[in-house]
Amino acid sequence: MNRRKRLLKYSVYLAAGVTFGIWLAAPNGGLKMLGDTFGPSMALAQETPEVSPVKARERDTYYPNSEDLKPDEMRVIACGTGMPTTRAAQAAACFLVELGNGDKFLFDIGSGSAERISSLQIPYNYLDKVFIGHLHTDHFGALHDLFIGGALMGRNVPLRVWGPSGAVPELGTAYALDRMQEMLSWDLAGRAGNIDFRGYVMDVTEFDYKLENEPIYEENGVVIRTFPAIHSIDGSVSYALEWNDLKFVFSSDTYPNKWFVEYAKDADLVIHECFIAVPELVSKMKFTPESALQVGTQVHTAPEAFGKVMSEIKPRMAVAYHFFNDFDTVTGVYERIRSTYDGPLSLSEDFMVWNVTKDDIRVRMAATEERTWSPPLAAPAEPPNVDDKTAMAEKLGVETLDFSDFVAGGVWDVEDVLRPIYEQASEALGQDFPYPEKSEPK
Repeated sequence: MNRRKRLLKYSVYLAAGVTFGIWLAAPNGGLKMLGDTFGPSMALAQETPEVSPVKARERDTYYPNSEDLKPDEMRVIACGTGMPTTRAAQAAACFLVELGNGDKFLFDIGSGSAERISSLQIPYNYLDKVFIGHLHTDHFGALHDLFIGGALMGRNVPLRVWGPSGAVPELGTAYALDRMQEMLSWDLAGRAGNIDFRGYVMDVTEFDYKLENEPIYEENGVVIRTFPAIHSIDGSVSYALEWNDLKFVFSSDTYPNKWFVEYAKDADLVIHECFIAVPELVSKMKFTPESALQVGTQVHTAPEAFGKVMSEIKPRMAVAYHFFNDFDTVTGVYERIRSTYDGPLSLSEDFMVWNVTKDDIRVRMAATEERTWSPPLAAPAEPPNVDDKTAMAEKLGVETLDFSDFVAGGVWDVEDVLRPIYEQASEALGQDFPYPEKSEPK
């Protein structure tokens, strides 16, 4: 086997016991890890500072909530990088942007991504801003999980959502999310009056999908702009976030287009879809050749086209997402991108992390906890309010949300074991918690 073939035969390695990567031949003949770059961090590696045998040193893995974010720093975490069909290894599209001023933004929230978000253990009051690129479920299918679950786990402020209009009102974000909340009527009615209900409010801002690099969000020194994307039908958009002389651009899904080439130029971190190669759509996804060619090159951005876009806009770091990042498919994506682009590149997978400053872009994987509970509260919770139940009943046009006589008549007596729980709580907390009296069915 010659030297080039030996180098291209990727080797899987275990990094910090939490993730794996792939080494490939770099353009200069050396080895390069996917997602890494030859930049300032490589120069630092040549230094030999004194290493303490007892003090902590910088980690190669990101442990959420263990590192301060500097005032001039941006951190981006991949909470979903996969394809429209989700799997345990990769959720659908979702990227979290955290800024040194404390702001956090979610771009897309595809199916399965809510579990990744939970793993980061960020107080949900800080995860209250979501920007949707289009209304395929692999880009907003976990929104109801964030809406309901986030409030249950401590968010007591409204969930704010931005998204594009459609060619007709029925194809716009407001229509979709109004119907989503209608779908959740039973869920919401069953929680009203039982828990802190303040977080179960969704504020939806729908904007014209034809806006070209126009601001749709301007707060706290952050500007988020939108511009059209080309995907499936009218009503898809991409986003650019500008803050502190840093620029993040997210394509959502799109065919290569003039707006992206113009408005993403020279950005710091550019995340653009890069679909799996056509041969794998046939062999792995079982598409017909006709479907594979249509979906892989016309509906989505092919790896070769992704590379051509990046060669034109020249970001400090290009990030490819929207493909299954497997040992037997990633090299095909990589080689096809490299046929048209030779700049800094990350082939994303879930929990990949980019720390961005004006001096460097650091790429790592996060080590996360799967068995999470609620994160710390960002604001105090409040006891249940019976007025919430009354208001929900009025909204639904029903007289009451109390149990009907039929259901109330099915109650079985366990008061002898439940009443002591209230008594114990009252004694432990120094507060009287009266046991709720059951009304007799008529």
